[in-house]
Amino acid sequence: MTYNEIMSELKKGKYRPLYFLYGEEPYYIDKVSDYIEQHVLDDMAREFDQTIVYGKDYERDMGPIISAARRFPMMGRQVIIVKEAQNIKKWDPLELYLKQPMETTILVFCYKYGKPDKRLRVFKELEAQGGVMMESASLRDYQVQKWVIDYVNEWSAERNLNVSIDLKAALLLVDSLGTDLTKIVGELDKLVIGMPAGTKVITPELIERNIGISKDFNVFELQNALRDGDVLKANRIVRYFSQSKQHPIQKELISVFNWFQNLLLYHYLPDKSEPAVASALGINRYFVKDYAAAARRYTAGKAFRVIGYIRETDARSKGINNSSADDLALWQELIYKILH
Repeated sequence: MTYNEIMSELKKGKYRPLYFLYGEEPYYIDKVSDYIEQHVLDDMAREFDQTIVYGKDYERDMGPIISAARRFPMMGRQVIIVKEAQNIKKWDPLELYLKQPMETTILVFCYKYGKPDKRLRVFKELEAQGGVMMESASLRDYQVQKWVIDYVNEWSAERNLNVSIDLKAALLLVDSLGTDLTKIVGELDKLVIGMPAGTKVITPELIERNIGISKDFNVFELQNALRDGDVLKANRIVRYFSQSKQHPIQKELISVFNWFQNLLLYHYLPDKSEPAVASALGINRYFVKDYAAAARRYTAGKAFRVIGYIRETDARSKGINNSSADDLALWQELIYKILH
């Protein structure tokens, strides 16, 4: 089942005997388990019939968890949530439990940062016995940008507000915070709580003031400088990068590499219409014009050579064939090669 399907059932008061939540992205795992923890039982029932345990304490023997699941609740239904379930090594007791699960128990496993071995019979039995498995997969960079926009729109709709986030602001968040949804939501929540009254759009300027992320010195502005052939701006940005712990060279090189890789692909697309390019490159249609402009500056051959320069710089940043150049020197050399 998907996250939305599970949440729809939970909000209607429909509960399954077992939830197995797993995947690389912990955000949705936490959202489902937190909802169950906070809403299934009332305050009094939680005192008697809600148990939270950690998989690391039952690494070799999850028998006590199953024993707890088999007991009768004090007040009609019990909830058992197993956090850090990825630490559990032996799942045999769960397989036996699934042959006759307790109707009065809701058993939740939170298996983060990976996938269980679904070849094991226990996981085949799980869904056959009315349990639920949900995968919370990690998102790609371009998917997270859209996710941030959708999150703000949903947050705004729930509160009957008319607040949105500027696309560049969403990109700025993803570039600075990565694809960790929990971290992004934490920063967004702090931002929206402290927004000036009447604010309708979350802008890069608002993010800069409230989160401390620079709207002028980031990888997207570097890409714009390279697109425009702006030597001075590009060097200002990489100098800032070399002095900031938030912009390690290897992290930012990945973004520049991906940008030129997309540019190379752009050159060979038979259909260069905005919808076709956005679909082929997996980017927002807003940025198609940037690739069109960059393609006029960089031929396919030049883009191919630049990709080689970036690979070489990445290797040198890790100490390969580099005895003395620091990050700033590596950046400056790379910028020179790209723009000349």
